[in-house]
Amino acid sequence: MAACSLLLPPGNTAATAPLIRLPYAQAADQNEPERADYTIRIEASPIEIAQDVILSTITYNGQFPGPLIRFREGRQTTVDILNDTDTPEQLHWHGQKIPSDVDGAAEEGSPYIPAHGKRRIAFTPKPAGFRFYHSHTHAMANLFAGAYTGQAGPVYIEPEDEPGRYDREVFLTLKEFGPTLSRGGDMAMDFLDPAAPDKALKEAGETAMQASLNKGMPHGYEVGYTYFTINGRMLGHGEPVRVKEGERVLLHILNASATEIRSLALPGHSFEVVALDGNPVPNPTKVPVLWLGTAERVSAIVEMKRPGVWILGDLDNDDRGHGMGIVVEYARRSGKPEWAAPPPFRWSYHLFGKRGSPAPAPDETFEMRIAKRNAAYKGFNLWTINDTTFPMEDMFGRRAPVAFQLKQGKRYRLRMRNATDDIHPVHLHRHIFELTNLAGLAAAGVQKDVVMLGGYQMYEIDFVADDPGLTLFHCHQQLHMDFGFMAVFDYV
Repeated sequence: MAACSLLLPPGNTAATAPLIRLPYAQAADQNEPERADYTIRIEASPIEIAQDVILSTITYNGQFPGPLIRFREGRQTTVDILNDTDTPEQLHWHGQKIPSDVDGAAEEGSPYIPAHGKRRIAFTPKPAGFRFYHSHTHAMANLFAGAYTGQAGPVYIEPEDEPGRYDREVFLTLKEFGPTLSRGGDMAMDFLDPAAPDKALKEAGETAMQASLNKGMPHGYEVGYTYFTINGRMLGHGEPVRVKEGERVLLHILNASATEIRSLALPGHSFEVVALDGNPVPNPTKVPVLWLGTAERVSAIVEMKRPGVWILGDLDNDDRGHGMGIVVEYARRSGKPEWAAPPPFRWSYHLFGKRGSPAPAPDETFEMRIAKRNAAYKGFNLWTINDTTFPMEDMFGRRAPVAFQLKQGKRYRLRMRNATDDIHPVHLHRHIFELTNLAGLAAAGVQKDVVMLGGYQMYEIDFVADDPGLTLFHCHQQLHMDFGFMAVFDYV
C-alpha cells in the first residue's frame, strides 16, 4: 500500500478542510522502491494571508503552514528534502527521538541540505503524538531566514491504538510575519504561576542591566511583527472553524513563532488540556486560557456547547486586532464574530501533573545559570550558560563544543537558574524531559520537550539519557539561540 499523509485541498486550512487522505508528493509503493515516502521542497513562495496582502517567504511545498504529515509510530519512513533556495538549510524534526544525523541540527552533526540540492533521510518516527518540523538555521540579524520564514509544519505520529474521545481534530498553527527590529519589548511576563522571583537572581540580573545602561548602552534589539496569523490567514480572512453543537473538538495548537509567546481564548468555552508537546498529561484539566511558548504545542478538547459565532484569539487586543485569531462558527449561526475577555488566569504546568507523587532522584545534576549581556554584540543581546556563549558561527565542517557529558541509561537533572527577566522557552533535542521543580514548587509527571523558564526563576527538568549521540539544548527564541543560548550534550 502506498505511504500517505494527510494533505489539504488547495485553498483550505487544517482548521476547515475535511480530514481526507491524499498521496503526499511522490508516495512510495512496492513497485517503485527508489521513491521516498515523503517529499518536502524548500522554496520561496508567495502566501496570501489576507485579501490583497501577499507576502514572499520561504515555505515547505509552497504553502504555510507546511503540509500536515501523519507518520505511524515505529514504522520506518524515508523523506526526500529538496532545497530550491540559494542557502544551505536544516530541517529539524522537533520532538522526535531519532538519530543525530537526521535530527536536523548542524550542532549535532546533521549534514546541511545544500543550496539547490537534495538530501534523503530515513528514520523511525517516535514517540506518538503531536510534533512538528521546522528550519533550524541561524538567522542572526537576517529577518528573512530561520524561524522568521514560513518554514514550519505540523506532524502527527499516530500510535498503534488511539482511543477516540473526540469527534474530530483541528490543527492550528500560530505564526507572525513581517518582522522588524526594535529596542526593547512589551511582551507579557506575568502570566506564569508560580510567579515569585528568586531574589538573588533578580538582584544579579537587574544589577547587570543597570550597569550596562549606566555606560550609555541602549537596550538590546528585540523583534516586532506586522502581521499575525492562524494557519497562514489573518483573523477574518480565512474559512472559519465550523462546528456543531455538542461536538467534542480536539484542537492541536502549535506556536510556530520565531520569538513570541502566545495565548488563546474562546469566549464561553474552556479547554480540557489532554497533552502538552504531544505527550499525554497525567491530569487532564479544563482551563479558560492557553499559553504557549515558542515551539510549544497544546492538545485540548473543547466541548461545543455555546452556539454562536466566536473569535478564538489572542488575549492581546493589538495582536488579535492585527490578525492573531480565527472564527469559530456553529452550524446554522451567522453574524459578526464576538470576542469577550476571559476571567483572570495564570498558566501553571502543575495543573496537569501527578498529585503527591515526587519524581525519582537523578543520578546527576547539571547546574545551568542563564544570564544576559545587554546589547553586547552589534546592538544585540548576548546570552550565556554558565558565563559561556555558544559559538555563533554555523557548524560547517566543525565539531560543536560539548558542555555536558552523558552516560546511557542515567537520569539527569538540569537545574536552570534564570538571571534575566525574560521567559525562555528552553528545548532539549531528541529526548523528552519531566518537569520536577518550578520556582521552588515540586512537580512530577508532565513530560515535555519545551518549557517556559520564568524570569528570575529556577526550574528543574529531568531526562533519561536513552538516545545516544550529540544532543542540542537551547532557547527556542530565535534571537536568544542565535546569540549564544545553546549547549551541546554528548554520550561517553
